[in-house]
Amino acid sequence: MANDPVTSVSRPRPGDGFVQSFARGLEVIRSFSATSPEMNISEVAERTGLTRAGARRILLTLLQLGYVEQRGKNFRLSPRILDLGFAYLSSMPFWNRAEPMMERLADQTGESCSLAVLDDTEVVYVMRVHTHKILSVNLGVGSRLPAYCTSLGRVLLAGLDDAALLQRLLRSQRLANTAHTVTDLAELQRLILATRANGWALVCEELELGLVAVSAPVQDHTGRVVAALNVSGQVGRTTPVEMQNRLLPALLETAAHLSLQMGCPPARVLARLGRPGQRGGGPAY
Repeated sequence: MANDPVTSVSRPRPGDGFVQSFARGLEVIRSFSATSPEMNISEVAERTGLTRAGARRILLTLLQLGYVEQRGKNFRLSPRILDLGFAYLSSMPFWNRAEPMMERLADQTGESCSLAVLDDTEVVYVMRVHTHKILSVNLGVGSRLPAYCTSLGRVLLAGLDDAALLQRLLRSQRLANTAHTVTDLAELQRLILATRANGWALVCEELELGLVAVSAPVQDHTGRVVAALNVSGQVGRTTPVEMQNRLLPALLETAAHLSLQMGCPPARVLARLGRPGQRGGGPAY
């Protein structure tokens, strides 16, 4: 079934440590969303592909643990569910150190600033500093967007090896969100390889009309891309050319400082900042 949490990846074989009941419990949690914040047992069963009895057992377990609340026949997530997400953030104090740097970048550029990580075919926002509302959806910590058509995603995908990159793109839906969205597999590979070579990505109106964003990688002590940092704005206020010429240098500098905080060798950071022609060869979008 499409909603079965173990059908989108290779199904683990019995005996390899996979706990199916736990996976189903996580799928029940993920079934709640902004469009379905409150559901009854039948609705949860339909969204997850579980039997009604199975959905009921999981919901009652989550209720006893305090992760859902019950109102009549309906269930909704409780505030305690935030503990699961904040456990990730609190386990990596780097994100706390990133916040003041991102606030300075947002003040310097006058644009919103975000930090995201890659989760399969999506980017997940782990920190965000707002200056303007630039999307029709309200983004915050935990928000997800497709990787293939976002500057954050292309930077993160560029950090993968070629085989892993191809697999992520093949698993992506690659929908045409606008007339500008690149969906062709070969063209996406070309753009992401250009991002890898340039050290940044600029994407204009591929996710949503009017939205332009530029992103740069954050690397750890091994040089691995562990996160992506961006600034984003409205095309009517900040053109792609202006974003590249005026905002990109500040973005690259902030991403470099974050990489140094992660233990990335200074020589590697300086080499990326000083790459000849990096800002003159045209945006990677």
